[in-house]
Amino acid sequence: MGFLGQFYRTYALDFWGFGESGKKQPTFEVHDFVSMVDQFMERLGIARAPLVGHSMGGSVSLSVTIQYPDRVSKVVVIGSPIVGSSLALLLKLAGYNWIAALVFHTMWALRFGLRVTGPIISKDPHFYEMMERDLSRTTLESFFLSISSLRNTDLRPLLPQITVPTMGMYGDKDVIVHPKQWQPLQAGIPRARIERFKQAGHFIMLDEPDAFQKTLKDFLDDSSQTS
Repeated sequence: MGFLGQFYRTYALDFWGFGESGKKQPTFEVHDFVSMVDQFMERLGIARAPLVGHSMGGSVSLSVTIQYPDRVSKVVVIGSPIVGSSLALLLKLAGYNWIAALVFHTMWALRFGLRVTGPIISKDPHFYEMMERDLSRTTLESFFLSISSLRNTDLRPLLPQITVPTMGMYGDKDVIVHPKQWQPLQAGIPRARIERFKQAGHFIMLDEPDAFQKTLKDFLDDSSQTS
């Protein structure tokens, strides 16, 4: 946001149950967030814009592009699952209610696990502090219900409907989402631009910030990449 904000008017949307958005929702499924993006743009008078999403945010961005094609001029996904089965095993298990309840009652174990695995997930030394801050602003219900919905998502049959310029950015060392999820993206959208980062994991913007920022800005600036 700090980087792109120098060149574009940018907006960061917190999904329901996350960040500064409301925590009381009947469901926290992917299709709820897709509708939320459409409503967000409508309320702010944003007729059409590029969408950039990381992880589940990228899956939602692709879904918005499919369901509301007039809203999106370009779409970028970063470490995003195209097929929910590509999630790491622990995340897939977290989508089951009894496991979610177990984690909820042993939050100390989740935090300890993040501290131990932090260096594997991201090279950024501040990764754990960032995740700790985000966890404190997220309800366990919203997190696990959204993961459960994402686990059952499969965008492959719908990808051919996307006609706007598309870019997928994937880290070869991703341990959260299978690093080869660029393959179904490219298979569904043959003209999609695929950028792989050999030294990055799930958080490319933290692991290779300079290369990430340049690649993203180049794609957004490219006037030939218009629908």
